Amino acid sequence: MVKILVKSGGLAAVPEWRAALSAIDPRFSAHWWQDESVRPEEVDYVVVWEPEPGWLATLPNLRVVFSSAAGVDHITRDPSWPRHLPLVRMGGDAVSQRMGEFISWSCLSLLRDARHYALSQAQRVWAPKEVPFTARERRVGIMGLGNLGSQAAKMLQGLGFQVQGWARSRKELPGVVSFAGAAELPAFLASTDILVCLLPSTPETNGLINAALLAQLPAGAALVNAGRGAHLVIPDLLAALDSGHLASAVLDVFPEEPLAAESPLWAHPKIIVTPHAASLPSRAERARYVAAAIADFEAGRPLPNLYDHARGY
Repeated sequence: MVKILVKSGGLAAVPEWRAALSAIDPRFSAHWWQDESVRPEEVDYVVVWEPEPGWLATLPNLRVVFSSAAGVDHITRDPSWPRHLPLVRMGGDAVSQRMGEFISWSCLSLLRDARHYALSQAQRVWAPKEVPFTARERRVGIMGLGNLGSQAAKMLQGLGFQVQGWARSRKELPGVVSFAGAAELPAFLASTDILVCLLPSTPETNGLINAALLAQLPAGAALVNAGRGAHLVIPDLLAALDSGHLASAVLDVFPEEPLAAESPLWAHPKIIVTPHAASLPSRAERARYVAAAIADFEAGRPLPNLYDHARGY
């Protein structure tokens, strides 16, 4: 048997993980990460979200670590995580499709001021509002043009948005204007009506969306942050919204999660809050991705979405 420990979705989710994985390969035996019937030396693989610090280092025969989400900073912040092992970010078509859907929904929600209508409905107020632009008249700027950003760009183009992108190195995508590096960031920001952040979390990107960056966007621009909570300086965003420089925002990720009940973000009239759900695939989809990656690994083929120590993502 191939022993897989799971720490994702809570103990109640383990039967679903077990059923999905064993249906793909009967050799797979999935267990909760604290299952005392599984000895540490028996563990081959883990699928985890926010593993306890030091725990991964106690598994002497662990072969691959799978993050149950696209990010891995919840793993790499553990000083003792086993750096010699492959670390695989959750991915696949389901993740990129879901992120593309979320970014499309977010941009349309900002375009049509969905927050205004949600507040009006909650107050039982009939409040039509004129929409000054169509998608064809708005330019979406995507920070981060990897698999997720590329799929979002394609779907946004299908809706009629003009799309441009910014990344550390230049990317070539059909119909997408490409900006690269720090020198081209100001020009990218100055021509962006809706800024979408899909960057990974690195020392260079943390705190990047601050007052100085937001000030470079055109007056009346909007923001979608579905990258990492650490990218955004919350007080700077609130100041930009309250001053009127920014029109609105959709936030899916936060520096601390769950978002505290007392956070001013919940009730802000210009902010849509979602609970880190932008690209989360079903457990069955994640199980298929993990099973396919294990098959590749055991056959000596390259693993997908490997964490790169040098790049930090």
